[in-house]
Amino acid sequence: MPELPEVETTRRGIAPYLIGRRVVALAIRQPRLRWPIPQTLRRALPGQRIENVERRAKYILAHTGAGSALLHLGMSGSLRILERDTPPGKHDHYDWQLDSGRILRFTDPRRFGSLLWQKPGTTHELLADLGPEPLGDEFDGDYLWQLARGRGVAVKLFLMDQKIVVGVGNIYASEALFAAGIHPRRPASAVSRVRYQRLADEVRRILEHAITRGGTTLRDFISPDGEPGYFEQELFVYGRAGEPCRVCGTPIRAIVLGQRSTFFCTVCQK
Repeated sequence: MPELPEVETTRRGIAPYLIGRRVVALAIRQPRLRWPIPQTLRRALPGQRIENVERRAKYILAHTGAGSALLHLGMSGSLRILERDTPPGKHDHYDWQLDSGRILRFTDPRRFGSLLWQKPGTTHELLADLGPEPLGDEFDGDYLWQLARGRGVAVKLFLMDQKIVVGVGNIYASEALFAAGIHPRRPASAVSRVRYQRLADEVRRILEHAITRGGTTLRDFISPDGEPGYFEQELFVYGRAGEPCRVCGTPIRAIVLGQRSTFFCTVCQK
């Protein structure tokens, strides 16, 4: 599933082709994705000029004077900028026709992605209760330590709670906890303020590095320019069960936390 760096890589890839351009028309071949594409969007978006393209958590927001389109990649989705006459494939569910002669095309074999609408001056319900961005000024060790008081939940699940901080998915939570030397099953309340500061620093460092490298290529993700990301070659624990730790040589262990595979080193993480 594309995580924050993949979504940010996508945003950066498509934004230069969208900002300042007018959406001439929509071609919707599959109206039912994770949720039905709302009629409000179908009426409001055509004819609008895209003023900005931002990211909130794993959503890409295309802002116009009439409102904002919320695009989500789901588990297997991708967005591409293509020439208007590019024939659609089986899993190409919608196009935005732009006044530049290009299209923004959404492809999603599993149809877990979404295209939704946010009216001006409002916050969509999917964005209303989200925590701060991990790359923003609000996110640091003190913030995590304060929210962790009295919480017995495993620190990995705490870190992946979107109401605590957005966009730290399974891969990057595992990698950040390894880099900070924190066992993923340790109770959130049992992590010290100093260790939370290191964890926050590592979350920021790893995400920023992954963004510069184009995100993590999973089976279904390809970046907008058609080239895969390369960060997966640098993963220290995720997906490496049974392989030697790159630091101490101990075999990496895998367990399940919150129905998600979790990878860690029994020596390096306490």
